[in-house]
Amino acid sequence: MNSSKHTELANHAWSVADLLRGDYKQSDYGKVILPFTVLRRLECVLEPAKDNVLGVYDQLKGREDVDLPRFLRKAAGHSFYNTSRYTLKAITKDSSQAAKHLLAYVGAFSENAQEVLDKYDFPQQIRRLDNANLLYRVIGRFADLDLRPVELKDGKPVLGDDGQPKVIVSNHQMGYVFEELIRRFAEQSNETAGEHFTPREVIELMVNLLIAPDDDALSIPGASRTVLDPACGTGGMLSAAEEHIKQLNDDATVTVFGQELNPESWAICRSDMMIKGQDPENIKFGNSFSDDGHRNKHFDYILANPPFGVEWKKVKDEVEHEYETLGESGRFGAGLPRINDGSLLFLQHMISKMKPVTTDGKGGSRIAIVFNGSPLFSGAAESGESRIRQWILENDWLEGIVALPDQLFYNTGISTYFWILTNRKARGHRGKVVLLDARDQFAKMRKSLGDKRKYLTKDQIKTITQLYAEALDAAQDAEHPMHAKVKVFANEDFGYHRITVERPLKLRFEITEETLTELVASKPIQKATNAESLAHALKPLVGQVWTTKREAWDTLRKTMAEAGAPWPAGTPFQKTMREIVGVRDPEGEIQLVKGSPEPDPELRDYENVPLDEDIDEYLRREVLPHVADAWIDDEKTKIGYEIPFTRHFYVYKPPRPLAEIDAELKALEFEIQTLLGEVTE
Repeated sequence: MNSSKHTELANHAWSVADLLRGDYKQSDYGKVILPFTVLRRLECVLEPAKDNVLGVYDQLKGREDVDLPRFLRKAAGHSFYNTSRYTLKAITKDSSQAAKHLLAYVGAFSENAQEVLDKYDFPQQIRRLDNANLLYRVIGRFADLDLRPVELKDGKPVLGDDGQPKVIVSNHQMGYVFEELIRRFAEQSNETAGEHFTPREVIELMVNLLIAPDDDALSIPGASRTVLDPACGTGGMLSAAEEHIKQLNDDATVTVFGQELNPESWAICRSDMMIKGQDPENIKFGNSFSDDGHRNKHFDYILANPPFGVEWKKVKDEVEHEYETLGESGRFGAGLPRINDGSLLFLQHMISKMKPVTTDGKGGSRIAIVFNGSPLFSGAAESGESRIRQWILENDWLEGIVALPDQLFYNTGISTYFWILTNRKARGHRGKVVLLDARDQFAKMRKSLGDKRKYLTKDQIKTITQLYAEALDAAQDAEHPMHAKVKVFANEDFGYHRITVERPLKLRFEITEETLTELVASKPIQKATNAESLAHALKPLVGQVWTTKREAWDTLRKTMAEAGAPWPAGTPFQKTMREIVGVRDPEGEIQLVKGSPEPDPELRDYENVPLDEDIDEYLRREVLPHVADAWIDDEKTKIGYEIPFTRHFYVYKPPRPLAEIDAELKALEFEIQTLLGEVTE
């Protein structure tokens, strides 16, 4: 389908909004237009076999000795059917009975089709439209929408020159129509279209990177593969994966599975699977975290574009319960990320769906997921995010990360990344991670769609796919034209020791007017003694300075004793006195605790040291030449993992010469003066 045809169909369905305006809020248009679009598509798909289905139904209804639904599915040629003689066109001929007839028509669908329409609360919308005297007009508008998958003549498919039925609106093309409608509704209601679907060219690239390494194996006769998308939206990724495999081997068996939280997207995906002959029961409704619809199942390919940076507070109790009770035998044993970003939870869920690799090297899975930049580096050492990255890298599952251009998605302009994982790495990739920078591979769109202002061309998709396939060679060959765009690292290169560098607390001691004021206001001092009396006793010492704590304390004790003020015992008093009387001084006395220097919290610093480097050697080389009295607190050393993608591809660009900048400013100043002169004339 060309873009004009795609837009024409979407415009036809969208035109119903003109009828709804006033009786429906803009944010509710989708509750009518989407289910009617689904209904019309189902009707068009079933149209060629309608008479056959009705004949079987009339012949077998009422018989208890036959499995009537099985015979009806066979007669329809699909996993769903409808036993009503109504059509949308026929219902429009009696406007007074439109609601009654339409409800009867919908009720005659098979149970799995009714379940799809129920997710839109379709019966309720029918009654609402009828009460507003809009129903028959809406039905009439959709009855004229031609969504037939193939061209028909006398109820039979019209064949083309190749002997195949002439396609009018294929299932893949229908996906574009649904997604265009969802995008428009999202704009109308200020929602995020990106939560529902992913740009098709992005899906194509993602599927290429996921499946391309297996092209040879998939070409073998009898190939059979399973595909899962745990955040499947309208099913675009599942469809693309199936089509990719079928292009390699038309006889291959591809079974798709999915789960979706949004009811409208789930309904579209499920109806799409029904029409394609896939088992609609494989598309589960619900939250993948709290209600895993594919528990204990494993798949060959797993891919997803989960919502970016979405919190998981709603399922916090369920996720934490699994983490605490099942540990590593559950899905989230590696760790829990921050509550405001569930991206790495999705990845752990997907990893749990990988097929184990057998002793003879068979089995295993490949994973592709879309992330923003946060999962690369968020979280300090030993945080949930860091532990998850460590778990992935130490298990040698991360094959590569591909940086994509910004402004590529509908609901965000930020940069995004593909993470590719597998538990059956090719020999050359074992122990390594590929980083591929494709941020310059894009073309500008003539007209933006939401935040999407860039897209990937077919040639760019081919280039990125080929470069990823030959990444190891490209990274080693300095003559390779794309050498600068690929880097290969060992897994442990992303690990580091987070060391705590301490420096001693150095103090001098003095009494000032400010010191006395602090003593009077201090709660610990007030609790230990009469603060006013203490300040009065020490007032004669204002202006005195001591270089050691012993000298200061001896003088303070003597002065207080002469004034009749006791020196309270107890650590709180001693500690507070030192905090008030002591002043940090680089030349001051080093404070000791049990004979060892006391660290100064204000001078404490942290350094990340690569895992393969000796931290004591790092201290001698990088720290001690600048601060000779520093040391590492080994008890505070932590291990962390991060993937600083941007840092590895950073290229220094020197600032422009000052003369060039000055000339540009002068040119702008002259232009402004000229414009002002024109205004004042």
